[in-house]
Amino acid sequence: MQEKVTDKIEKEVEKVGDVIADSSLWEKFVDFLNYPLYKFTGENGLETGVLKVKYLLLILLVLILTTYVLQWLKRMMTIHLPDEDKAKFTTVFSFARWVIYIIVFLVAINSLGINVTAVFAASTALLIGVGLALQTLFQDIISGIFILVDQSVHVGDIIEIEGKVGRVEEIKLRTTRVVTIDNKVLVIPNHLYLTNSLYNWTQNGTSTRETIDVGVAYGSDVKLVEKLLIEAAKSSDLVFKEPRPRVIFLDFGESSLNFRVAFTLEDSFNARFPKSEIRFAIDRLFREHNISIPFPQRDVHVIQKENQNIALKMNTKQS
Repeated sequence: MQEKVTDKIEKEVEKVGDVIADSSLWEKFVDFLNYPLYKFTGENGLETGVLKVKYLLLILLVLILTTYVLQWLKRMMTIHLPDEDKAKFTTVFSFARWVIYIIVFLVAINSLGINVTAVFAASTALLIGVGLALQTLFQDIISGIFILVDQSVHVGDIIEIEGKVGRVEEIKLRTTRVVTIDNKVLVIPNHLYLTNSLYNWTQNGTSTRETIDVGVAYGSDVKLVEKLLIEAAKSSDLVFKEPRPRVIFLDFGESSLNFRVAFTLEDSFNARFPKSEIRFAIDRLFREHNISIPFPQRDVHVIQKENQNIALKMNTKQS
């Protein structure tokens, strides 16, 4: 009984197949799949391969499957990682993903019988033009790889480049996204890391040594100035007690005695706020102890033109 049912199903399937094969719609669909999009020829003019619609659809299917596989691998490899390591892995994975796509694409083309060497030979001029047009893009990509290999910049670091300071939020294939102190998003092309000096404020940790320079009038009590500057630095709750603030006597200036107070902060990204507090404290303490902060003064002598003309006429008559 079971064998009869199986035979009946097979016959029905064969009938359906015959109907589909005899259908004109199916024939048109098959012809569409076999439609040649491009023919590849070698140096001797012989045909080396044909790119058909079905091959193109198959390549797209392979790339889509590759995307799902890569997403699954990324999810499996980052499931137990901490958030900081996840951000680093995502950055590295974004570079590796494009390399995998290129390899899969070339393998898929080669497996379909298309000579990859002939493809590159036929499109040499186009590739040269595209390469020249995308020169900066390639520089950005290579620079991004150097950033990861060199480990000079990580997500969360505070960097300064071309006078701009910000916290690194994301390192992408071509650019690095940075948030500035004013909460503005700054997009930095990666090639700027190779052509400019980069300052990493947090390479040695989150705490940094900050300074404030101030000048006092000649004749001021320098020991009292040192004491007041240390007191002003300690007045801010954001300044570390250890290492304690230090005062440096910089130089005898043109119109002032120049000092520098140095102190350590935990959050260097927001250093402008404690530095402002310390400046307010310095101004207040100096006023209370009658220590003046001088400013440059210049004597300007104005000679009127009329006086010059009178003096010139007198000299002429005498001669």
